[in-house]
Amino acid sequence: MKKCKCKCGCKLGKLLAKLLGGVLLANVVLFIVFFFDLDGKFLFKVVEPLLCKHYDNMERKDTLKSPYDMDKYPSYQFNS
Repeated sequence: MKKCKCKCGCKLGKLLAKLLGGVLLANVVLFIVFFFDLDGKFLFKVVEPLLCKHYDNMERKDTLKSPYDMDKYPSYQFNS
């Protein structure tokens, strides 16, 4: 192989090689995540239990204790 006479050409080639290697590595990693459905498994096993634990313990209004007044609702009849 010939050695490059100018230094900027060598630096540019090395930079492009590293950039291409990084892009290929990212592509391989993303394919592995997609192929084994690792994002779905992470959401199911880690995120969902945390969200269920948080939202199941929230204070909520008891709708069974509120009165049901028929006269406060509009009539649902079609007027032509």
